[in-house]
Amino acid sequence: MSPFLAYEDKGTDTASATGVPLVLVHGHPFDHTMWAPQIEAFAPSRRVIAPDLRGYGASPVVPGVTPLSAFAEDIEALLDELGVDTFVLAGLSMGGQIAMECCARFGHRVRGLVLADTFAEPETPEGRRARNAMADRLLREGMRGYADEVLHKMVAPYADPAVRSHVHGMMTATPPEGAAAALRGRAGRPDYRPVLARVTVPALVVVGEDDEYTPVPVAESLHALLPDSTLRVVEGAAHMPNLERPAEFNEALAAFLARIAP
Repeated sequence: MSPFLAYEDKGTDTASATGVPLVLVHGHPFDHTMWAPQIEAFAPSRRVIAPDLRGYGASPVVPGVTPLSAFAEDIEALLDELGVDTFVLAGLSMGGQIAMECCARFGHRVRGLVLADTFAEPETPEGRRARNAMADRLLREGMRGYADEVLHKMVAPYADPAVRSHVHGMMTATPPEGAAAALRGRAGRPDYRPVLARVTVPALVVVGEDDEYTPVPVAESLHALLPDSTLRVVEGAAHMPNLERPAEFNEALAAFLARIAP
C-alpha cells in the first residue's frame, strides 16, 4: 500500500485556473519546494500539484529499497485521491525517470510530458555499485558531507547564493534512509528508451547548458527519442535550471503548456 504523500496543491480555488493540471516531480535529494518558482508562476492559471516523494520532505520514510515503480504508484494513488484524471507531468533528474515510469504505467492519463535534466538509459554495472556504495555512506554519515561535495554540480558555482542555500538546505534536510532507499532502487531501474519512443503526446526536454550530470548531448538524445518534442537549453544553469534561471525555464514551460488544450 502506498504511503500518504505530503504535497502542495495550488490553483484549485482560482476561478481562472482552467488549464490542464500540472504535476511536478522533484529530483534527488530534494523535496517539492524545488518547484517553488513554477508553483508561483503557474498556479494562477491552472491546478499545480507538487508532492514530496516517499522518503523526502514531509512524506513518510520507507527504508530499504524504493524502486522507481513505487514512486510512480504513489503518484498515481495521490492523483486518484485528488480526483485528477489527466494532467501534464513534469520531472527533473530522478523525477524525470519517475515521470517515464508513470508513462509506462498510466501513460493514457498524461496529456503532456516535461523532462528536465534527466536520462533514460538503464544503470551501468559501475553505476549500480556507485549508487549502492553512496547509499551505504549516507546511512553511515548522513547527508551533509554529500551535500557539500555535490552542491557545485547541482547548481552552477555562479548561481545566486539564495538558490545555492535553498538547494543545500533541501539536501541536508532529506532523511538518509529515504535517500539511500531511492539510490538502491534507482540502481535497478529499467531502460526507458522504448517507453519514450511510444509517447505520442507533446513533450518538452529542458537542460541546463552547464549540467555535468546530464550534459546537453544527453538531452538531445531524449529529444530524438520522443516523437513530438521540443528541446530547450537554458544558458547560465547547471542541473537545476528551474531554480537557477526560473524566468527562462518558465518561459519554455509556458510556451509548452499553451499547446495543451484544456
